[in-house]
Order: sequence, then C-alpha cells, then structure tokens
Amino acid sequence: MAEESARILIVDDEPSITEFVSYAMRKEGFTADVASNGEDALELMNQHAYDLFVLDIMLPGMDGYELCRRIRAKTSAPVLFLSARDTELDKVVGLEIGGDDYLAKPFGVRELLARVRALLRRGSGADLRTGHHAISASGITVDEDAHTAMGDKGEIDLTPREFELLVSLMKNAGKVVSREDLLREAWGWEYLTETKTVDTHIKRLRDKIAAAGYDPGLVETVRGYGYRFRA
Repeated sequence: MAEESARILIVDDEPSITEFVSYAMRKEGFTADVASNGEDALELMNQHAYDLFVLDIMLPGMDGYELCRRIRAKTSAPVLFLSARDTELDKVVGLEIGGDDYLAKPFGVRELLARVRALLRRGSGADLRTGHHAISASGITVDEDAHTAMGDKGEIDLTPREFELLVSLMKNAGKVVSREDLLREAWGWEYLTETKTVDTHIKRLRDKIAAAGYDPGLVETVRGYGYRFRA
C-alpha cells in the first residue's frame, strides 16, 4: 500500500475538526472518509478497508476507546487518537486498548500529517530508517523493511506497536529488556512513565504468536524487570 493511496477514516463529532482533518488528508492525496459517531464508523468499516483510523475519544454514545476495541477485533491498521484530554492516564488508556499514537487538541496540520505518515509507514512496511534488516531467532524472522514476522507456520499478524515490541525483543534475543526500554523503543515516549501498557501489549503479542501456531512462551517474563525473547 503506497502512502498516497491510503484510505483513512476520521471519527469526530466536531464538524470543524472533521472538516480540517479531512481537508488536510485529501490535500496530501489520501482518501478520507468521515463519521460523527462509533456506530457510523463501524458501518463504514463494513463497506471499506481502511489503512488508518483517526479517532476522537469523547464521542456521542460509543466512546473512542470502545470504538478502538471494536476496530482491533477486525483489523491491525494503525489508530491515532485525537483528544482535548491530554493527561498521561488518557494516553496510557489509549495505548493499552490498542491505539498506536495520541495527539492532543489543538494541533497543527504539520504535526498531524507527520504522525499519520509515520503510522502508515509502519503499517505498510515502508519505514526505511537506517539499520533496518531481517532478524531471526527461534524459528521466527522479522523483516523491518517489509514489516513482517514470518516462520515456517506462516505470518504473524501484528499491529505496528506489537511489531515494534517484537523487533526490540528479538534484537536482544536471550537478554532481558526492561519495560522502560521497551516503552522507549516501541513508542518513543520517554516521558510516559506508566509501564503497565507494555504488559498489556506483550499479552496481545503472545496471543498473536499463539494464534499463528507458534509458542507464546518465546516471550518470557522476567519478574521485577521486564521481558526476554528466548534465543
């Protein structure tokens, strides 16, 4: 999926926000659809395959957190939260339920587009940062350029954050990686001090590994410190 052909769903009940965001997306060459509530968003998901979701948290009826959970049950496409709520707790909750990034209102169009493009690169495997290469351990190979995790049983379907966690662990296969280091490497948020979100995503990562037919015990818990990928 080329970035320019990406289809994005924007869900917000403020017309000024949806108009601003959708205009910015379309000007960049993306296809942008808009919904004002969670129910309409889910209906649109039945009609189209989306490459990225931009969600407000405070929606009428079903809030953005619940909508994110519903999205995660259907797709691994990245989720970017937009919200006037900017506390660390709000960010942690958004990450724990499967969100990939969080942008506080008010925001500028340049920052918005930078976040969107970064998430699309991660989701499509087009992240070409220096040093990306294939890493193999215990029968699984992660390809950072193609953004795939493969083995003899097939591909493991991961969200961008789950993939980043797996890469961080496999780069240090056989070594213990602290929750704080995983948080920095997978999210890049050094100021986010709540590390329980790492535990939540590790559980999801193990579930995905198991669902693909691999041993979830490849990701080992080291009590009181962090996690280790079995070499």
